[in-house]
Amino acid sequence: MKLYNTYENKEEEFIPIKKDQVTIYYCGPTVYNYIHIGNARPIIFFDTIKKYFEHQGYKVIMASNFTDINEKILAESKKEGISEKEVAEKYIKAYLNDVRWLNADDSFIKPKVSENIPEIISFVEEMVKNGSAYVSGEDVYFKVSSIKNYGALSNRKTDELIQGARVEVSDKKESGLDFALWKEFHEGITYSSPWGEGRPGWHTECCVMINKVFGGLIDIHGGGSDLIFPHHENEIAQAEAVYKNRLANYWVHNARVNFEDEKMSKSLGNVVWVKDLKCDPRAYRLLVLSFPYRNIISYSDVLQNQFDKEFEKIYKAYTDLFLYLDLNHALDNELSDKVSNEIIDRFDKAMDDDLNTPNAISVISSLVKDINAELRGKKDLDILIQAYNSLNIMLHVLGLDIKKEKMSEEDRVLYDKWTSARKDKKYEEADKYRELLSKKGII
Repeated sequence: MKLYNTYENKEEEFIPIKKDQVTIYYCGPTVYNYIHIGNARPIIFFDTIKKYFEHQGYKVIMASNFTDINEKILAESKKEGISEKEVAEKYIKAYLNDVRWLNADDSFIKPKVSENIPEIISFVEEMVKNGSAYVSGEDVYFKVSSIKNYGALSNRKTDELIQGARVEVSDKKESGLDFALWKEFHEGITYSSPWGEGRPGWHTECCVMINKVFGGLIDIHGGGSDLIFPHHENEIAQAEAVYKNRLANYWVHNARVNFEDEKMSKSLGNVVWVKDLKCDPRAYRLLVLSFPYRNIISYSDVLQNQFDKEFEKIYKAYTDLFLYLDLNHALDNELSDKVSNEIIDRFDKAMDDDLNTPNAISVISSLVKDINAELRGKKDLDILIQAYNSLNIMLHVLGLDIKKEKMSEEDRVLYDKWTSARKDKKYEEADKYRELLSKKGII
C-alpha cells in the first residue's frame, strides 16, 4: 500500500510499526459550534482509512480529540448565556450525532484537553527545563530556533515561514515564529501552573494526548491540509524537543471543501452545516470519496444532486439484487462467503494506490452495471451471490452500507399479490400493493 506522506512530500510504501496493528490520530474539532461539510471531510476520510485497514486484517486503534478549552468557547458561552463546559458538551454531542449521521464509526478514542491539563503542564515544564521553551511574564513560548529542521512538514525554510505566516504579534516573544505553550488567562475556566493562572496553547494538546493514548510514536497522524502549518509543524517541533520523534511515521492530510469557488469558513458565514444537509448521508460520502482526497472539492447543490442520483443507482441495484436472492431463499441460511476475487482485487488495488477512492468507486459502478445485466438476463445464482458479497465488502469500506431486512411471510404474500395483479393487468390494485412494498423498503 502506498500513502502520500506530507512530511516526505511523496508517496511511500506503508509499513506499520507493529505487524498486525495500525495506530491513527487525526485532529478533532474545537467545540464551539456545529460542523460544516468541510469539517466532515476528515471524518469521512479517516473513517474510510480505518475501515480499509480493518478490511485488510489489521487491528486499528484510532483517536481524535476534542478541544474543549478555548477562547472561542468562552465567547460562545457569553453569547448563549451558558457555561463553557455546557457549550463544549453541547457541541461534542452535536459533533458525534453528525459523525453517526455520516455513517462513520464513533468508537474511536476521544480525549479532551480539559482531562489532560496536568500532563500538558508537565510537558511544558520539560521543554522549559531542556531549553526548547522560555518563560516570558506568565506566558511560556516554544523557541523555534532550538529545532534544526523546523519547516520540514510544510516544506519551507524558516525565513519563508516568517514572511508567509500569520504569526501572533507579541513583545513577549523572542521571535515571530515562537508560539505559546501556556498563556496567561484570568477569565472563564483557567488552571494554576508554575507560571501563573492560565490555559494551554493550542499546539501542545495533541502531542500530550497522542503520547498518553498511544505511548509513543504512531503510524498515521492527519487532519485537514490547513493544519499543516502552523499546527502540525508545531506539534512536530515539540515532539522532537521532548520525545525525540516526529509523533508519526506518516503525516496524511485531506484537502478542504469549498462552497462553489470560495473557501468555506465559519467566520465568513458561507457554510453548509452537516446538520442541515437534506440528502442521504451516504450520497454526501459518495460525493466526497469521488474526489482524490488531496484535491479541493467545490461543493454545490447541483453537484450534490448529481451524487444523490449516483447513490440511488447503487441503492436500486442492491435492492433488486437483495430481493431476488430473498425470493429465491438464498438468504434463508445466510449467504455463502463466496466473493469475486477479481472484483475485490481491483478494489484493493485502487485503495492501495494512496487511497484512490474514485477508482474504487468505479469498481462498484462497474459491478452495479453487471448486477443489473445479470438480473435482466440469466440470473445465475452463484454469480449473483458473489456479486452481493463483494458489493457488501466494498460498500462497507467506503461507509456506504445498505441494510435490508429479509421478507416476512406476510411480505411474501403481499409481493405475490402485487405480481399477480400486474400479470392480470389490474394496474390500480397493483399500484396499491407496490406502494405498500415500497414503504416497507422491499422494492
